[in-house]
Amino acid sequence: MTKVKMNVQTAYHGDLFRAGKVYEVDEATAERWIKSKIAEEAEESNQD
Repeated sequence: MTKVKMNVQTAYHGDLFRAGKVYEVDEATAERWIKSKIAEEAEESNQD
């Protein structure tokens, strides 16, 4: 799983992903979205 920050709003598996928010998606989807500029890779942060 990869964390991405959305650049646009989109629906993914019945959920609404909003622009500017960070979501965790599978690696293949994240790679596609990053290449097509729908999202960018989110920076890791220690929120444990």
